[in-house]
Amino acid sequence: MIDHARLFVYGSQLPGERDAEQLAGAVQVGAVRTAQGYSLVEVGPLAGLIEEGSGIVVGELYTIGQGLMRTLDRQAPHPGLFHRKAVRLEDGSVAEAFFLFADQVRGKRRIRGGDWRGRFQVRRPGELHEAGPLVSWARGRHGR
Repeated sequence: MIDHARLFVYGSQLPGERDAEQLAGAVQVGAVRTAQGYSLVEVGPLAGLIEEGSGIVVGELYTIGQGLMRTLDRQAPHPGLFHRKAVRLEDGSVAEAFFLFADQVRGKRRIRGGDWRGRFQVRRPGELHEAGPLVSWARGRHGR
């Protein structure tokens, strides 16, 4: 039996955020990003990871013991709201993460750029930002 797991954290459990103490005893591995295919959604004071779209979500990777993982599984609002499953990371590896179903977050705000800590950043006029696939295609087609 494996005595530890890799956990991808993306919201209120990040260092410095309101629920960071829930990961006391976990070993912080470092900053990571998901592979494409995920979105980050604001659900009140919480973030929710969903399998939808072509985005990348920014977070931290932890190594945690199975006892702590069981505790996180039981903590509110997990059992009624979140479910744990594998998430693909940008480097091709896999970790566990807490997800929401897309149906649970219809109409909720998507966090642009997939970065919970950057959710309140305001773009300055004229500041460049990542273009979506259609805009990128059009720019390439017209040499801009």
